[in-house]
Amino acid sequence: MDSTEGSVTPAQRHKARHFALQAIYQWQLTGYSATEIEKQFLEDQPIRGADLEYLHDLISGVINNVDEIDATFAPHLSRPLDELDQVDKAVLRVGTFELMFRQEVPYRVVINESILLAKEFAEQDSHKFVNGVLDKVVKAIK
Repeated sequence: MDSTEGSVTPAQRHKARHFALQAIYQWQLTGYSATEIEKQFLEDQPIRGADLEYLHDLISGVINNVDEIDATFAPHLSRPLDELDQVDKAVLRVGTFELMFRQEVPYRVVINESILLAKEFAEQDSHKFVNGVLDKVVKAIK
């Protein structure tokens, strides 16, 4: 279900972020190209109801800009980037990408969505960690 820009709902965007997080997690573990990850993901996942354009933008945007994204949030971590849990790293990469490259999305929406994803997929208190890091990223970007 692809959607035109004017009729995208928050639920469709949330689903796009949900699936993008899973795709980025898979990419982190496999190292496949953005194209291959997206192709596998679209074939293997029941992604009905997601904003497919936004999903594509998130997957390709995070993978193609990962060094810049990591350099933006890494200074705000309490431990080295390579010691981060893979789910936390994926949540922070998607959230930081949106804060950097999708500035039409209000930062509060990005942070709230990232917290929801952390609550859904990550360790128990990860959402607090994600909130703290992304809050600092917002201040650093402005």
